[in-house]
Amino acid sequence: MDLDALVAIDVHTHAEVDDHGHESLPPELMAASAKYFKGAMADGRAPSVDDLAAYYRERRMAAVVFTVDAESVLGHPPIANEDVAAAAARHPDVLVPFASIDPHRGAAGVRAARRLVEEHGARGFKFHPSLQGFFPDDRLAYPLYEAIEELGVPALFHSGQTGIGAGTPGGGGIRLKYSNPLCLDDVAADFPGMTVIIAHPSFPWQDEALSVATHKANVYIDLSGWSPKYFPPQLVQYANSLLKHKVLFGSDFPVVTPDRWLADFETLQIKDDVRPLILKENAIRALGLR
Repeated sequence: MDLDALVAIDVHTHAEVDDHGHESLPPELMAASAKYFKGAMADGRAPSVDDLAAYYRERRMAAVVFTVDAESVLGHPPIANEDVAAAAARHPDVLVPFASIDPHRGAAGVRAARRLVEEHGARGFKFHPSLQGFFPDDRLAYPLYEAIEELGVPALFHSGQTGIGAGTPGGGGIRLKYSNPLCLDDVAADFPGMTVIIAHPSFPWQDEALSVATHKANVYIDLSGWSPKYFPPQLVQYANSLLKHKVLFGSDFPVVTPDRWLADFETLQIKDDVRPLILKENAIRALGLR
């Protein structure tokens, strides 16, 4: 990957369908997500990882890509991490593969995590506490974090509201309480050698996320899932100051496109010297790409 040739690194994109047509979520949750994000994937076709690579290559960007293993809660088999890694390996100039392990998989999940990094080239892990049904500071996940810390790769955690299940009866059974970013404070303290990325403006817990990221040197925040024009003012203030080296560009593609995100980011009151940090330089450091 030619880092100098890239204009940006998107640290948050989703593999929604594999090479065999299997989608990452049950159809009703996929539909609810598309409705929540107002027309995303309006043609009804989720992009493949190859499509995603072509999209980012055309824009001279790189992207972190992952799926979510939440089978124990959703009862829906995830896209295989090995398939995501293999697809990303076809496009090493633009794609950085992350894996996802359901913490409820226990020792088998720990073994899988090691294999995915050592044999398949995974460069980090994605967790979605609300979909996976666990508090990040629950000790059931600690053996998995121990492996991730030892492997020297980052862990990215969904935080705050989720569009998945939004507007459906009972929210599709998905519980928001698991995604309070304050739960990551224990994780960051107990695993100081593991880079933790808090995904999204953390509505309704933005101040908690800012507090954890300011206090813990190993914690970053990605800005995915929202148009920048809706960022709360305190997030913009911290991005311009105390957290200027710890805030990362992320879109949440395909539900939010980088084209839309970047167009709105242009109008945001971000200092000129901070923009390149958010768009690329902070991600290079957080992901260990150099």
